[in-house]
Amino acid sequence: MDPIAAKYIGAGIAAIGMAGAAIGVGNIFGSFLSGALRNPSAAGSQFGNLIFGFAVTEALGIFSFLIALLLLFAV
Repeated sequence: MDPIAAKYIGAGIAAIGMAGAAIGVGNIFGSFLSGALRNPSAAGSQFGNLIFGFAVTEALGIFSFLIALLLLFAV
C-alpha cells in the first residue's frame, strides 16, 4: 500500500471520533432537556453536570480532529 494512501485512510478513521462527539453532545443535551421538562425544579442543580459533560465530549472530538490533522500534515 502506498504510504500516502495509508495516511489518508488513517486520518479518515481518526475523524470518525468527531462524529462520535457530535452524537454524544446531542445525547447529553437531549437527556438534559428531557429531564428538565420532567422535573423543572432540579434542572438548575444539574446544569453544572451538563456543562461538564459537554466539555469532556467536545474535548474528545477536538482530540480526534487533532490526531487526524497530525496524521495528514506532520507524518
